[in-house]
Amino acid sequence: MTEVTLNLEKPVSIALIAIGGYGNTYLRALLRRAPRDSFRIVAGIDPSPERCRYLDELRAMHVPFHASPEEFYATGTADLAIISSPIHFHCDQTCLALANGSNVLCEKPLGATIQEARRMIEARDEAGKWVGIGYQWSYTPSIQELKKDIMNGSFGKPRRLKTLILGPRPASYYGRANWAGAQRDASGKWILDSPVNNATAHYLHNCFYVLGATREASAGVSDVVGELYRANDIQNYDTAAARAHTREGVEILYFAAHAVKDRIGPMFSYEFEKATVTLEGQNADVIAAFADGSTKNYGSPQADYDQKLWDAMEAAGGEDAKPIACPPEAASSQTLCMNGIQESVPDIVEFPGALINKDEQDGDRLTWVTGLRETLEECYNESKLPSELGASWSKAGKTIDLTDYHFYPGGSSR
Repeated sequence: MTEVTLNLEKPVSIALIAIGGYGNTYLRALLRRAPRDSFRIVAGIDPSPERCRYLDELRAMHVPFHASPEEFYATGTADLAIISSPIHFHCDQTCLALANGSNVLCEKPLGATIQEARRMIEARDEAGKWVGIGYQWSYTPSIQELKKDIMNGSFGKPRRLKTLILGPRPASYYGRANWAGAQRDASGKWILDSPVNNATAHYLHNCFYVLGATREASAGVSDVVGELYRANDIQNYDTAAARAHTREGVEILYFAAHAVKDRIGPMFSYEFEKATVTLEGQNADVIAAFADGSTKNYGSPQADYDQKLWDAMEAAGGEDAKPIACPPEAASSQTLCMNGIQESVPDIVEFPGALINKDEQDGDRLTWVTGLRETLEECYNESKLPSELGASWSKAGKTIDLTDYHFYPGGSSR
């Protein structure tokens, strides 16, 4: 792997919160690509550190281990806290790290509720630090160049942005933790784990992010209507379709499912007055096709997967670093829209049993719905929700006004 060049005034001291699971991705980048004199890992924080694939290397580096962030911050601090813990810990752990002098790179999504977003922003401002949310596309040259062209008017006014991502998830995905596919934890705390708020959250966020008025902003959300469905034995949903509008009236369409047999996408089509910008798959390039017949290739947003980490390290260890690309304000549009989608369908719709298939393979089980892939592809192509196509299993949600929505659940009434 190619070593990166970082513009640092000093080595960055890093506390890694949750070193198993997705935390392994950050460790791989640090240990394989970052110059060894650019950082110092001052804490590996996890109640079950044995899940970390790089445990022996961390021990060889004499990294101290702690069972919780509270235990570490009782005696230590770090320039940068990298948080890869489950969704319902993001807010509390971010606020704790900020209060103890750390800047924070928190993995996506921001959290479970819009009120958590507000808490994180307030804690950041009080601490005088910064927080970045780890939507990796937002940090890449591909998306940054696209966003710049949108902001400077190269495409004209936006009309409609739509996204399709179908990603199968087997039983082991939902069985890996008690919060997977859950709405709440045992104490009643909101988790809201779902395709919209976990595995495919990137693609909903990106619709709002590229329309933001500045590099560090996303477009606001005015309303949303959702359709939520379930085939797996989980609390929350495994399939979603939604139509939202930005505060400027741009239509956002989003289709995501785990209850499918084959992976499709991510695909998007961003329609503007003068051009249509498309992505046609996981490692494809973003291409703008203009009305005059010309095109522009922005490259693949997957090509610079670790850029969020390098930006965070430079922001924590450099005096002239640019502001972090995706602060909580930018990530909040996804959180707000996701909360609205959840409220749009308070009772998740079950797929008919006759359409549900369960395939066993290598000791795992995939639950998928006959015809779901084809229906959602048609929804994407026709810019309609399943209920608007007349899918036999579909049920329309209610429209949720998000213009004065500050608390989930219940909007502005809490």
